[in-house]
Amino acid sequence: MKRFYIIIAILCSFITANAQVGLGGGGSTIVGKISGNVIDSLTKKPLDYASVGLYRSGGKAPITGGITDEKGNFKLDNVKPGNYKLVISFIGYPSKTIDPVVTTASKPDNNMGIIIVSPGAKLLKEVTITGQTALIENKIDKIVYNAEKDITAAGGNATDILGKVPLVAVDINGNVSVRGDQNVRVLINGKPSGATSTSLSDVLKAIPASQIKSIEVITSPSAKYDAEGSAGIINIITKSKNVSGISGSVNTAVGTRQNNGNFNLNYNKNRFNFSANLGGNLTWPQTSITNFDQQIDLDTVHTHTTSHGTSRVTRHATNSSVSAGYEFNAFNSITSSFKLLDFNFNTNGNTSTQSATPYDNHLQQHNEFSNFDWNLDYTHKYKKEGEELDLSTQWSHGSGITDYTNTYSAVFNNIQNNLNGKNNEYTIQADYTLPISKTLKLEAGGKSIFRRINSTSNYYDDTNKSGDFTFDPSLSNIYKYNQNVFAGYTVFTVTLPKQWSVMAGVRDENTDIKGEPINATQNLSPFNQNYNTLVPSLTIQKQLNAKQTIKLAYSKRITRPSLQFLNPFVSQVNIQSQTQGNPTLDPEVSQTVELDYNSFIGTSILNISGYYKHTTNLIENIARPISVVVDGIAQGGTLTTYQNIGANNSLGGSIFGTINPIKALTIIMSVNAFTYKPDPSGVFHLEQTQNGTYIQYGGFARASLTLPKDYIAEAFVFGNSPRHTIQGTTPTFSIFGIGAKKQFMQKKLAIGVNAIEPFSEYKSFNSDLKSPGFKQSSSFQMPFRSFGLTFSYTFGKLSFSNPNAPKKGVNNDDMKQGDQGGGMGGGGGR
Repeated sequence: MKRFYIIIAILCSFITANAQVGLGGGGSTIVGKISGNVIDSLTKKPLDYASVGLYRSGGKAPITGGITDEKGNFKLDNVKPGNYKLVISFIGYPSKTIDPVVTTASKPDNNMGIIIVSPGAKLLKEVTITGQTALIENKIDKIVYNAEKDITAAGGNATDILGKVPLVAVDINGNVSVRGDQNVRVLINGKPSGATSTSLSDVLKAIPASQIKSIEVITSPSAKYDAEGSAGIINIITKSKNVSGISGSVNTAVGTRQNNGNFNLNYNKNRFNFSANLGGNLTWPQTSITNFDQQIDLDTVHTHTTSHGTSRVTRHATNSSVSAGYEFNAFNSITSSFKLLDFNFNTNGNTSTQSATPYDNHLQQHNEFSNFDWNLDYTHKYKKEGEELDLSTQWSHGSGITDYTNTYSAVFNNIQNNLNGKNNEYTIQADYTLPISKTLKLEAGGKSIFRRINSTSNYYDDTNKSGDFTFDPSLSNIYKYNQNVFAGYTVFTVTLPKQWSVMAGVRDENTDIKGEPINATQNLSPFNQNYNTLVPSLTIQKQLNAKQTIKLAYSKRITRPSLQFLNPFVSQVNIQSQTQGNPTLDPEVSQTVELDYNSFIGTSILNISGYYKHTTNLIENIARPISVVVDGIAQGGTLTTYQNIGANNSLGGSIFGTINPIKALTIIMSVNAFTYKPDPSGVFHLEQTQNGTYIQYGGFARASLTLPKDYIAEAFVFGNSPRHTIQGTTPTFSIFGIGAKKQFMQKKLAIGVNAIEPFSEYKSFNSDLKSPGFKQSSSFQMPFRSFGLTFSYTFGKLSFSNPNAPKKGVNNDDMKQGDQGGGMGGGGGR
C-alpha cells in the first residue's frame, strides 16, 4: 500500500504540471549555440578561464555563461534565436562587450571566430572574483574543486585528491567523510557505480588522479536526491568532454609509491558525440608494520595479548569507459554509457603473538573485484522553454572474490576461506521539470532500485597442520540479500522579490529488505525489514549584494545498513578479532540545519558555515571481549558487531577561502570542526567509556605560485584529528606534499615532479578501544614517502560545452557503506 501511495504522489505531480509527452516536441523553438576564441591583443596567446556572460541585447542580467578552456575557446549551448550581448571578463582586462550577437531560426549557431581583448591599466573587481574560482567554486547548491588544476595530485589517485577538497576528509584506510561523517554517497559523473556499494575505498584507489576533472560536494541535498547519506553527496567528474571535432589527452605518472596512466578520446560532430577512456593504476609493493596490545579481564579468562607483524601489499587496477549520444532533433536525445572497473590486490603477512600460548601465523590473501555499469538515458524537451522529461535506466553488475589462507604455528587450526559474491542492481528513474512561471519551477519524479546480492563463503580446515585442507560445513555459508527501494519526490523553486529565493521539497521512500542466511549447522532464520521514510528539504537564500550571499538550509537524511552490516555470519580472518553483522539494524536518521555565508572580498573568496545535526539510531561498531578456548587453553579476543547505540547531537562550523598576497600566489585554506557527544541508550551505557564532549576537526591548506615562462609550483598539507566512538578513538591522519611543472606548446604539454611526505618514510597511526572487560591499543605504520614524475599531453580541438549544465541520469545515493571496504559478504561463523 505504501508503494501505491508513492506512485499516486508522482502521478499527481505530473498531472498538476500538465505534462504531456509527445514524440515530435510540439513545435518547440530550435536552439543553437554561440562560440568563439578569446585572444590577448599583445601576446596573441589564448586567455584560459576567462568569464563569458550572455545577456539579452540591452539587458542587465546574464542569461547564461561559462569560462574559456586552455585554448581560449568557449561555447554557450541552448541559445534561442534572438539578439544578445556578449561580455568577456578576465583579471587585469577591461570587460569586452559585443552587442548585438544575433542568432536566427534558420541559422541558430553563431561562431564569432577570434575575439581580441586588450589588457587594461586597472584591475576590475568583478573580473577578479571570476578569476579566483578556477580551483574552488562555491555555487548555490555545492562546492566544486577543480582537480585538474592541482599539479601535486598528478601522480596519485582519487583518494589523494579527496583529502584536499573543502569539508572532505580521508582516513588511513581510504574511508571518506564530509564534516566528519562517513555516511556520504560518492557518485561518478553524477551516477553511482555498483563497485562503490561494496568496496568504495578500493574503487577510489583505482581511479588515477589524472582522470579527474573536478569534485563536487553537496552538503544539503534537496528532496530530488536519494535520501541516503547523512553527510551529503560527493560527485567525481572525470575528463570526458563534450567537444567539437576530435580531441584527447594522455596522462602518465611514475613514482616510488604508485604509477598510473590515462588516455581520453573525444569526438563530436553534428548531433553525435562519442568519448572513450582507458586508465590504469599500479602500486609498488608496500610493507606495513603493526603492533597490538590487548588485555581481557573476564570471570572465565584473564589474558594479556601482544603482537608484532608486517604485511606486504601489492595492488593494481584498470578502469575504462565508453559513451555515445545522439540528438534526433531539438527535442529528443539519447545517451548510453558503459563503464568497466577491475582491481585486485594481494596481501602477504606475518605476525608473532604473545598470549596464553605464544604462536606465529602467516596470512596470504587475494582480493579481486570486477564491475560494469551500463546506462541508457532519454531526454525529451517540450514546447515550453525549460520543460523537460528525463528517463534513465541502469544495470550494474559486480562480482568479487576474496581468498585467504591463515596458518598457525600453535593453538589454532589452519584455515582457508573462499568468498565469492555477485551483485546485480537495476534502476529505473523518471525526472520531470516544469517552469510554471518566471518565478516558479516544479520538479517531480520517481525511482525504483532493485538489488540482488548473493554471497557464498566456503571454509576449509587443516586440523593436523599437514597442508591437507578439508571442507568445514559448520563455518561455510550462503547469504542471499534482496533490497527494493521505491521513491517519489516533488520540489518547488520560487524566485521572490529583493533577491530572495526558496527551494522546498518532499521525498517519500519505501524500503523492503529480505535476507536469507543458509548454514548446515546454525539455525538462522530469514529476516524481513520494511520501512517508509518521509524526507522534507528546505533552502532559503538571500543575495545581499553582488558579492555576498547568505543561505539557510534544512535537510533530513537516512543511512540504510548495507550487506556487511546485516550479514549475521562471523568473519574469522583474525581468530582473536572477529566481526559479525546485525540483521536487526535500523537505518540512521539525521536532521541538519545549516547557515552559510559567502562573500567575495577584493581578490579573495570567503565562505563561513555553521550547522546543527541531530542523529537517531546512530550506528557504531561495538567490540566485546570473548574467550576462544582451544585444547583447554583460553585465548582472549573480541567480537565486533554493528549496533544502533542511540543518538548524537552535534554542533559544527566550517570556513574556507582563498587569498592572493601577491598576484602570482594563491593560498587556499579550509577548516571544519564539530562536536561529538553521543547519548547511548539501553545496554550501550555499559559499553561507553568516552563520556565527554569532544571537538573533532580537519582541514587543509594549499599554495600555488605561477612563475614566468609557464612554470607552476605548489605545496599542500591536510589532516584531521582523532575520531571518537563511545568505546575509543581512531587514528589522526595528515599528509604533506609539494610539486612543480613546466608547460610547453601553449600548455598542450606539461612535465612535472612531485613529492609526498619527503621528510618521513613511514607514518604512524594509533587507535585505542576500552570497554568493561577489555582494553586494547594498536599502532599501524605505513610507508607514505614518494617521489614521482608526471607527463600530460592534450591534442585536437577542445571546445567545451557549458560546464554548469545539469547532469542527468541514474543517481543511487542510498546505501551506508561503513568502512567502505568490507567486500560483498561476511565470513562464516560457528
